[in-house]
Amino acid sequence: MKLSQLFDVNTQLTFYGAYHANRINILIHVICVPILLWTFQVMTSELPVPSFVPEIHYQINDYLRFDLNIAALHAGVYLAYYFILEPVAALLYVPQMVLSLLTATAYAKGSGNISKAALLHVASWIAQFLGHGVAEKRAPALLDNLIGAVVLAPFFVHLEVLFALGYRPEFHKRINNEISKEIVKMNKARADNRRAQVGKSS
Repeated sequence: MKLSQLFDVNTQLTFYGAYHANRINILIHVICVPILLWTFQVMTSELPVPSFVPEIHYQINDYLRFDLNIAALHAGVYLAYYFILEPVAALLYVPQMVLSLLTATAYAKGSGNISKAALLHVASWIAQFLGHGVAEKRAPALLDNLIGAVVLAPFFVHLEVLFALGYRPEFHKRINNEISKEIVKMNKARADNRRAQVGKSS
């Protein structure tokens, strides 16, 4: 994928949506992707940061805490990317990302909580792979584009919810049309590959 395409919202949503067209698989992702993001933030909250990063800590209460840590830097990069892709949707996503970050940072301070988050993280990955294998019957997007799939996943789930609530219906319709075309192309390529394999074996 070209660098310019990484910042094109139509290309990115079409790519990701082509791997997530089954309703059951989408539902699994709507549940599991926010969990994956939150548990990742928990697990990275206590990692050491580079020396040039200033020490900023703010305890709001027992459940909300801000530290300028790896999780916060990660969240900032993700939000910046989302603002490039679709600014209004990204603005609507900011409260969710901030709440996820603050609660994850506070939770990471508890004894044994990072290990619990790691177990939940692994369980969520397993659920997603099952969603692809059983419901979608297609390999996960990360096998074709690891960076695009992992980085885009939280935003794609956010947009799925927004679209269900009526956000930009024309944009939604256009993306769905492109996704349908992409799925047809992928199915044709898979069928051609199967025929080629059969030809070689016979």
